[in-house]
Amino acid sequence: MSAITCRDDCYGVATYYDFGMNHLLTAIREMGITTPCFAAGDIEAIPDAKGAYVLLIRLERSADIKLRKRDSIRLQPGRFVYAGSAKGSGGLRARLRRHFRKEKTPHWHIDQLTIRAEEIASLPVSGGDECELVGRLLRCPAFAVAISNFGNTDCKTCETHLLRLCR
Repeated sequence: MSAITCRDDCYGVATYYDFGMNHLLTAIREMGITTPCFAAGDIEAIPDAKGAYVLLIRLERSADIKLRKRDSIRLQPGRFVYAGSAKGSGGLRARLRRHFRKEKTPHWHIDQLTIRAEEIASLPVSGGDECELVGRLLRCPAFAVAISNFGNTDCKTCETHLLRLCR
């Protein structure tokens, strides 16, 4: 699948995605999340502020995902979004730098996807809240829960922080 160049009209930042990632970004924009979109090569431009982020993930092959106290779950190929937080030292830039790396020891649920992803992009939200981002995206019929209890072990309000693009 060939890549195309698109322009993030909100900020004039050039980003690179295949058609499926553009579709994912459009669905996110429709839900009012209009922060700039960054790819791995843009890591130094990401703010080091604390906040939340949305990862855009393209998975081309099935992946077996292991959650605590559960058997592995087979995740089928597709386009996914994951909402997370970056409240530690280094903020958004440090957390997203880790997510963009392929070589790492899996620590969080999302690491199992990012090491297998064909493509990853991010939308950092300085001062944002991951649960608010998930709630906003789930109000859009284009998104559905991908795996229950994924990436939200410290959250008491969300069913998951991993969503699948359905359209």
